[in-house]
Amino acid sequence: MNHVLQCPQCQAKNRVQAVPGGAVPVCARCGSALPWLHDGTDATFAQDIQAGVPVLVDFWAPWCGPCRVVGPVLEQIARERPGQVRIVKVNVDENPRAPSQFQVQGIPTMIIFRSGQPVDRVVGAAGKAAIEARLFPA
Repeated sequence: MNHVLQCPQCQAKNRVQAVPGGAVPVCARCGSALPWLHDGTDATFAQDIQAGVPVLVDFWAPWCGPCRVVGPVLEQIARERPGQVRIVKVNVDENPRAPSQFQVQGIPTMIIFRSGQPVDRVVGAAGKAAIEARLFPA
């Protein structure tokens, strides 16, 4: 599965496939770490949660008001912390298997994975500071 990620440094668009060993993707033009934010599916979920950095999976739906509030916050975190976090957005209407596997009963639900294992869960529209505190505990 390919994802197109835009470099914040040189604005180049990079087509990124599955990154071996969960390594952080870098820009092919300038070598900068890329903001790692993309859509996930039931088919790619097992790969999507593997990374050398924390992975936040956002279970959401387009009709959900609180989900629309959280979306831009997650985009901002991805842009401000390239190479430090992977954010995967899973539309629960189009991909019911992954949310079911992790007992997602309300949206938005964000699950944080480390080394492919769930370590924390945030339910509801949390703010940027609260999300970052869960992703990057002091």
